[in-house]
Amino acid sequence: MPEFYTREHFARAAEYISTRTRHRPQVAIVLGSGLGGLVSEVEEADTILYSDIPDFPQCTVEGHMGRLVIGRLAGACVAVMQGRAHYYEGYSMQQVTFPIRVFQQMGVGTLIVTNAAGGLNPEFRAGDLMLIADHINLVGMAGLNPLRGPNDPELGPRFPDMSRAYDPELRAIARRVAAREGIPLREGVYIMLAGPSFETPADMRFLRIIGADAVGMSTVPEVTVARHGAPACSAYPALPTPCRRTWPPLATTTPPTRKCWPPARCWPHGWRPSSAACCAN
Repeated sequence: MPEFYTREHFARAAEYISTRTRHRPQVAIVLGSGLGGLVSEVEEADTILYSDIPDFPQCTVEGHMGRLVIGRLAGACVAVMQGRAHYYEGYSMQQVTFPIRVFQQMGVGTLIVTNAAGGLNPEFRAGDLMLIADHINLVGMAGLNPLRGPNDPELGPRFPDMSRAYDPELRAIARRVAAREGIPLREGVYIMLAGPSFETPADMRFLRIIGADAVGMSTVPEVTVARHGAPACSAYPALPTPCRRTWPPLATTTPPTRKCWPPARCWPHGWRPSSAACCAN
């Protein structure tokens, strides 16, 4: 594997995918833990194994099937990743985000990212759904940013603006849809750690102090690379199913926080606009 990928690597993978499907997806969905069953809702589906796609990272975590399912979902043409690669599996950040670059080469204009994460906000409860309003790229601050290395201006700017990584207008749409469907929806700040070990109580106190509402081991690299990409897209968030694991208390004077499954949704500012909208609920 090269240390840094080029447009030629992304184009080769995109070309291979295009030869294996009749569809031309406008929406890409990254399914986190527990959401793989969504692919059963995809109609007219073409399935491609990650292992067949040039340079595509393979999944090693249980429950991540390692398949790209392309077809139609809720009236939109979608490419659904049934599983993702994580940094803690031994991949570089460039490898973790390789699929996002491939989607960009394929002309995908909308990216929906989901994950399973731990609740830090003491008001959250197990099974809550959280729409990400912003994130803290703690891993990136430590130097593990997927944009590290030579910058190809054809892919995006050297110093991309991350102030609108999650578009306020699209979050407003998500709130309206959740209200209409009677789905309780939290909103907050997500923070990524490298993993794979879970956090100590001291870790969680620190993360809460610096403003995080939920913590996980994915999503931020994909969002960063998508935001690097280039016009606004429209999408609805995919809402994951609940988890019922509990965490230790943040402190003896606060109630315990609980494991929840917040969805992430990325507005890849600068990607080509798409008229397609996807509701994956």
